[in-house]
Amino acid sequence: METYLKRAASWLQGSFDTATKEAVKNLMEFNPKELEESFYQNLTFGTGGLRGIMGVGTNRMNQYTVGMATQGLVNYLKSCFAHLPRIKVAISYDCRNRSAEFARITAEVFAANGFKVYLFDALRPTPELSFAVRHLGCQSGVMITASHNPKEYNGYKAYWDDGAQVLAPHDENIIKEVEKITDPSQVRFDGASENIEMIGKEMDEIYLQSILSLINLSPQAIKEADIKIVYTPLHGTGVYLVPDILKRLGFTSICHVPEQDVNDGDFPTLVSPNPEEPAALKMAMERAEAVHADLVMATDPDADRLGVAVRDSHGQLQLLNGNQLATILTYYLLRRWKELGKLTGKEYIVKTIVTTDLLKQMADAYEVPCYNVLTGFKYIAEVQRNLEGKMTFIGGGEESYGFNVGSFVRDKDAVVSCALVAEAAAWAAEQGKCLYDLLLDIYVEFGLFREHLLSITKKGKEGLEQIEVMMKRFRSTPPQTLCGSPVVLIHDYQSSETIDLISDLRYKIELPKSDVLQYITQDNTIVSIRPSGTEPKIKFYFGLRAKLDCTEEYRKVSVSLDGEFKKLEKELVNG
Repeated sequence: METYLKRAASWLQGSFDTATKEAVKNLMEFNPKELEESFYQNLTFGTGGLRGIMGVGTNRMNQYTVGMATQGLVNYLKSCFAHLPRIKVAISYDCRNRSAEFARITAEVFAANGFKVYLFDALRPTPELSFAVRHLGCQSGVMITASHNPKEYNGYKAYWDDGAQVLAPHDENIIKEVEKITDPSQVRFDGASENIEMIGKEMDEIYLQSILSLINLSPQAIKEADIKIVYTPLHGTGVYLVPDILKRLGFTSICHVPEQDVNDGDFPTLVSPNPEEPAALKMAMERAEAVHADLVMATDPDADRLGVAVRDSHGQLQLLNGNQLATILTYYLLRRWKELGKLTGKEYIVKTIVTTDLLKQMADAYEVPCYNVLTGFKYIAEVQRNLEGKMTFIGGGEESYGFNVGSFVRDKDAVVSCALVAEAAAWAAEQGKCLYDLLLDIYVEFGLFREHLLSITKKGKEGLEQIEVMMKRFRSTPPQTLCGSPVVLIHDYQSSETIDLISDLRYKIELPKSDVLQYITQDNTIVSIRPSGTEPKIKFYFGLRAKLDCTEEYRKVSVSLDGEFKKLEKELVNG
């Protein structure tokens, strides 16, 4: 209490503006709980960078935390790139409330410190920012976005010179620099406008041309497939580029959800702008039924995640989860690359440790290495960086609806993913199939891998403490069995150790430390537990597998596995 009260008191002095000081006073007098939430800690870089609720305080997104974070990043960049005559950065932002303001503040702080700043002239997707960093030879980049979080949030994604989000030790070192800045007077807010260059349509064109170079299907095949698509940007940045790239590919039947084409940080048609949640696609699916569309696609506000619905063999729309989407796209890429003679033995794919193992199963069948990395697309990008010039990245994804192909962007990319999903649908149509048929064929060939995610929200300081207690309990008293099958392996990514419970041997995990636990049973059930890096949640990832003899058995086997998920939830969470 003494610490956060001291922090709050410091905001009543110094260079803070009058409105901010009044807001802090109001919290002190009338809302002590919110005062604690706003000041009990500083925002820190997690798997998604700086992210928090907008408002006054050290634990909130506001002009001061954005400015101080930027000055800390400036100071660190100066120490890392002192040998360069001038440091360059690129900045973009999404549709959220105050995003444009935070982007302008960020640009002015960089400019005031003598950096060359490329600032997008209007909101643009996160993947285009990653692309611009690499294309313009920048040393860093910043994307102002809270991705798929609720409307109260905003965020600050910091990128390194390879176009990927910052990794250790850079993220930790940036925070150390930020912590040295205790008052806005230490921030150079008044930017030199001559150091800021606006960019826009010319970068769009280069980015879109790069995506077109990744396509593996002929314009004629796309035309003949005549796939009818409903697309929604969920009020976000995708509206500017996704319809454009689909039209350039040759898809002519693209229907919109007009209410959701409007950029609006209040997300008036949504409870949450998260394509992982079925409710976010409700209006798009209603539109698809009205126009008899084959395919529904929805991108989140910064267009790096993609939600998809496809029609099954009975003509019913079915939502795909992130694992199913990654499965279809990975299979299509592997199959198509083989058909085109592009597999030479020097290609690879990447997945995260909580993403379906079906991706590895398929890669093994095509004799393509599959790298397994920690949760967060920056770790996929790290593999790309390490293998650049040695091997070719086919594609990679994570269960949280993120995927990417090619080397132009070093983050998940819903713009290229939309193009790839539509392309795969046209390829399947060539064979008289839809994407749902393709998914079931994959399950028959490789086995039915079925996954389930349970997220438990624990808000605020108390919630964070509860999550820490839960993780400690799972570490100290791991389950001996799960659904009747003995636990045989425990992967603890925080201690970097695998425990083989059969042989009682221990092995070192050659990945960075991360607060993740993974239990594997004798029948190959996989349970992963981790606190979210971007939301106040603890997440449980359940993975089961079963043999599928024919597509007609899919629903029966799926129902059986879903029953096992309920048992797992009861054993681990509900006790």
